[in-house]
Amino acid sequence: MSLGFLAYIPAAFAAHPAWNVVTQQIFMPHLENSSGYLLTAVALVGTTISPYMQFFVQPSVADKGIPASEFFYEKLDVYSGTIFAIIIAAFVIIATGATLYPNHPVQTAIDAALSLRAFAGQYAGLLFGIGLFGASLLAAAVLPLSTAYGISEAFGFERGVSRSFSEAPAFQTIFTGLIILSVLITLIQGLPIIQVLIVLQDLNAAMVPILLVFIILLVNNRRLMGRHVNNLGFNIIAWVTVIFVTILIVLLLLSTIFGVTL
Repeated sequence: MSLGFLAYIPAAFAAHPAWNVVTQQIFMPHLENSSGYLLTAVALVGTTISPYMQFFVQPSVADKGIPASEFFYEKLDVYSGTIFAIIIAAFVIIATGATLYPNHPVQTAIDAALSLRAFAGQYAGLLFGIGLFGASLLAAAVLPLSTAYGISEAFGFERGVSRSFSEAPAFQTIFTGLIILSVLITLIQGLPIIQVLIVLQDLNAAMVPILLVFIILLVNNRRLMGRHVNNLGFNIIAWVTVIFVTILIVLLLLSTIFGVTL
């Protein structure tokens, strides 16, 4: 079902964007300091460098029992997945920018599906729906799972997706309970899903710098990490990310709460 997102690649070409503008915006993006722009930009950061990812990756590796000798394959998995996701996200932006901006604001999932109309025609809604359903199933499993991992690790509870309720009662209860809670929330009538998602991703982004600081301190602890301690290049990337996200959060707070623009 996630393969449905591959449709955005031909959809971007079918939409006939101004490729010279696309190229220019990749290297010299248009930046604003308005509250709406910052709200969306911070949400984009929140959904890209999500806190749940920081909790999920390492416990899932431990849960799968991957030995240190096979870390190369896990890194290859993470790097290739990241690159692929960024490429798809780029074509999503190009396709939606060429078809929806600026005359068709996205308020619902149906509005977003229209970005595929130039490629899929009358099947745009179906194609978008399949991809969205696949992504939703993935999120419904991974997000509660990362929370269950994080809480179980913090309190020393037994954890693992292969453990039964009797073997890991706290872990399985948290995991199952969060899935049920999520389903109940989505059933609320009239819930503005798109707006709720943006706000939630903004909250995610606000937590990112705090989590990354602790992660950077941990991965630079030679006593804990041994030969896997962070190198200079990764440290520079990590600290630049922390500073960049922190500046975005501060600008958003100044713009939203105090109406201050720079």
